[in-house]
Amino acid sequence: MIAVTAASGRLGHAILRYLVDEVGAGRVCGVARDPTRIDIDGITRQAGDYNSVDGMTAALQGIDTVVMISAPVTTGTDRVTMHNNVIAAAHAAGVDRIIYTSVIGNGDEDATMFADAARINRITEQALADSGLKWAVARNALYLDLDLGHIIKADSTGGVYKNNGGDGRCGYLSIDELAYAIARLAADDHKHGRIYNLTGENQTQADLIRLANEVFGLHVRYEPISIAENIERFMAEPSIASRGEEVARMLTGCFECIARGAYDVPSDYEAAAGRPAKSIRQQMEEIRAQQAA
Repeated sequence: MIAVTAASGRLGHAILRYLVDEVGAGRVCGVARDPTRIDIDGITRQAGDYNSVDGMTAALQGIDTVVMISAPVTTGTDRVTMHNNVIAAAHAAGVDRIIYTSVIGNGDEDATMFADAARINRITEQALADSGLKWAVARNALYLDLDLGHIIKADSTGGVYKNNGGDGRCGYLSIDELAYAIARLAADDHKHGRIYNLTGENQTQADLIRLANEVFGLHVRYEPISIAENIERFMAEPSIASRGEEVARMLTGCFECIARGAYDVPSDYEAAAGRPAKSIRQQMEEIRAQQAA
């Protein structure tokens, strides 16, 4: 039995759908604070909160492999403790293996505003390695869907996409493409004891915009801006401002990582998924088709 924790979000749902294809709905469990928000037919649903070892232990009874989706970065949350709670619960429930969704990086992220968030991911990776459980780490590329959404929005709001990524190269994958590789990892009991960089083609911001213009018929150009200007840009977005300036600084730190080359890492996608990652163009075309459906 394979469980996905924090499964009510976009990545969780996508992983669950692919797991159903891989192993069948009867062997898949979605765990979330509110399991009614998990909308996948035929699977088991359990209530489980990263803040409760006891509750998560109960949710993971009978589970062999856990896909632990990294807790979101929000002001005032202790993500290290939350992740450790899931590991402790997995131990108590007799789980055999944990796959943790982390984030790519070559170490240069330590000199950016993303350093604290990355440090928590690396602490969790080490905690898994020291846990005595079988483990694998899926270091995810940045979500293509999210930055593509900002590029599309820029087309209707002046035609300029701005951030502080500069000429740095970065790995992007769609949520769907990441989910496929994570599900394949989870379904293969022999894959453990390794960190996988789940990324594909590494692109500059200008490269990304050029492809988006071609695939979506946009007319957007890229304009690099300063770190301070990018924080201000994020704080002007209500969905980010509501989560606090800490989150705006963290997201700006992601682009700082891009500028420094921290996300320009080699890909292990094929080793995890059994096939190469789809091209950025192909993923964009799939996203366009989904939006049109």
